[in-house]
Amino acid sequence: MAMAPTAFAGAAPLRKPPRLREGDVVGLIEPASAIDDPFDLRFVEETIKAMGLIPKPAPHLGRRYGYLAGEDSDRAADINAMYADDSVKAVFAVRGGWGCARLLPHLDFKTIRAHPKLLIGFSDITALHLAFAARAGFATIHGPNASSAWGKQSWEPFRALVFDGATPTYRNPESLDDRLAQRAWRTRAIRGGKATGRLLGGNLTVLTALVGTPFLPDFTGAILFLEDTEEAEYRIDRMLTQLALAGILGRVRGVVFGQCTSCVSAGPSYGGFTLSEVLQQHLEPLGVPVFQGGFFGHIANQFSLPEGVEAEMDADAGTIRLLEAAVA
Repeated sequence: MAMAPTAFAGAAPLRKPPRLREGDVVGLIEPASAIDDPFDLRFVEETIKAMGLIPKPAPHLGRRYGYLAGEDSDRAADINAMYADDSVKAVFAVRGGWGCARLLPHLDFKTIRAHPKLLIGFSDITALHLAFAARAGFATIHGPNASSAWGKQSWEPFRALVFDGATPTYRNPESLDDRLAQRAWRTRAIRGGKATGRLLGGNLTVLTALVGTPFLPDFTGAILFLEDTEEAEYRIDRMLTQLALAGILGRVRGVVFGQCTSCVSAGPSYGGFTLSEVLQQHLEPLGVPVFQGGFFGHIANQFSLPEGVEAEMDADAGTIRLLEAAVA
């Protein structure tokens, strides 16, 4: 029996971008920080070609404006152009960093909404994912950036998801450590149980910075997934406090906290609580399933999670199972 389209709360049903096929043209954009070394950009194009796709660099790719990959108007124009171009079947962000939120007022959401195409990337690209969820109403992919490593653990699940329309169950890989009990890539249930809802989330810092803006989707009934890097425990505490005070945490059906790379305070003044303790303080009282350690975030390889797609999480097993395809 076919599953009905997922709907964002108070919005039209989720639409599915077309799946990718070998030989498709895909756009390369730099909506945040810059990679302006031509040799590094050549590596990015070679990666896309190795996927069986044809890279189409945005007109302003390789530019630099301070710590940004060009001026806001140029970076926004590149996104608008990719979604208006019928020859482009998907859009890859080259890297994250900072700058996507600066583009949101300049994006042509009428054109973007009329041309559903996969947007692929993570970290600062979270701002675009959430804005697309709020304003465009189609699935996007929180996954490796075009300049990421794209090892086997990233590429194979991504290919199944966006080329084959698969509905995988995401389970952390087994560690190759020579230990009697696995330590790396372990998940930890903060509160056990299963929950079903649409996947929404991304980088915690970026998401929190959008609170109070018109570019944040409704999280009612969602499975919230979060990751971050180089944020001390007290700053994670502060951001989760903000999400709680804004009423976001109280509306979700479940939470998956992925990798928090180098999230350890360097100063003794804010020592004391571990990251796990901070997460437990904020997330266990929600009364919904929660687990920590999902295989996504600022790591060499990661899973690709489709924003807006209906999924089931199992906190005890540490898994996320898609209940519908992300692509048509």
